[in-house]
Amino acid sequence: MGQPIDRRAFLKLAGVGGAVFASGLAGCASMGAEAKDEFYFVQLSDTHWGFKGPALNPDAGGTLQKAVADVNALPETPDFIVFTGDLTHTTDDPKERRRRLAEFRDIVSALKNKNVHFMPGEHDASLDNGQAWKEFFGASYYSYDHKGVHFVAIDNVSDPAARIGDAQLAWLKADLAKLPVATPIVVLTHRPLFDLMPQWDWATRDGAQALALLMPYPNVTVFYGHIHQEHHHMTGHIAHHSAKSLIFPLVAPGSRPKREPIPWDAAQPYRGLGFRGIEAEVRKATYEIREYPVVKA
Repeated sequence: MGQPIDRRAFLKLAGVGGAVFASGLAGCASMGAEAKDEFYFVQLSDTHWGFKGPALNPDAGGTLQKAVADVNALPETPDFIVFTGDLTHTTDDPKERRRRLAEFRDIVSALKNKNVHFMPGEHDASLDNGQAWKEFFGASYYSYDHKGVHFVAIDNVSDPAARIGDAQLAWLKADLAKLPVATPIVVLTHRPLFDLMPQWDWATRDGAQALALLMPYPNVTVFYGHIHQEHHHMTGHIAHHSAKSLIFPLVAPGSRPKREPIPWDAAQPYRGLGFRGIEAEVRKATYEIREYPVVKA
């Protein structure tokens, strides 16, 4: 059968569509054997379960299930899966909010990989400070380690003013203080931490304070959602990568006077929707991002 191929070569040979981007994180080679392990995870975002709007997505009740099936069919099983917010679409009715959260939970329970991390979006959490969301998914901010990389999930949505808040910033400072300075750090959040378009609610009011805490660490990458499109930005050495939505795309930052969804194109159904696979090679301190359409052409 010939020589076995490594994980990265396998993913490239698999050839599931989308562009690949690299976010360089230098200085990780001295972290020991564990840090040399490669791994692969999947990010999904902005599923907005409960949304209804045929002009934007006539398959709003089926797109999430298609994404779950696509993740289950990936040629290699990811180490874990993360949902970066707006699991459900906003509703003023607390009972309906919980019903949507329960339905979302039940749908994604079909994922073969049960190592799944969840984060809230403002649609899930801003109307009740995350109370209902926490009933289903637990803490809204937390950290964990995986093969030499430290992951930090930041909640910048439960506060309706789009703030992380002093208490969580203090927690983040204490969490980071435990790490050697060269530790690769991945931040997962819903809103961008930098001021992308504050007038469109594409910012975090105290995001600069979080970035200041992260800035002393040379190996930081941020993955977020909220803006319903792929976008890449650098804050100093910190790379920020946004994920596509699974319900409808939004116009590019500043391209129009107002933030607007892009209507469904019957000639190109599911255009602009998708999820991403992220291949982490800590040995070379890079993250390769592969964008997947939610439905293959």
